[in-house]
Amino acid sequence: MNESRHRRVRDQSSGKATLINEGCKISGEITGSGDLIVSGEVAGDCDITGTVSLSGNGYWQGTIRADNVIIAGQVEGDIAANSKVEITDTARIVGTVTGEAIAVAEGAIVEGVMRTTGRSDPLEFVEKRDS
Repeated sequence: MNESRHRRVRDQSSGKATLINEGCKISGEITGSGDLIVSGEVAGDCDITGTVSLSGNGYWQGTIRADNVIIAGQVEGDIAANSKVEITDTARIVGTVTGEAIAVAEGAIVEGVMRTTGRSDPLEFVEKRDS
């Protein structure tokens, strides 16, 4: 059985991540490779080879482009993932969300369009943290 569908993207991350901590404000374009964790504020666009995670206290204004994207905070802009997008129950997104697969938790607010670029048949999401 393929265990990858049972695990969240953040559980699969490896290596060290770049952290934009709470209280920190970044303005401009962010590019590079590796994982990025944002707990502060970003005004600008990013193009990351890796995973971008926006924590519950995080705020992003601009476009997020990455391999995988995890949103728990607030985004005003578009999200474009090459692979997976995970939207948690605390997320609030105003913009277009595009990804190969998109998982949305109950309670999340998405004002905009969601487009999947992957398979046409739905894939069941199994939440491991509730069991």
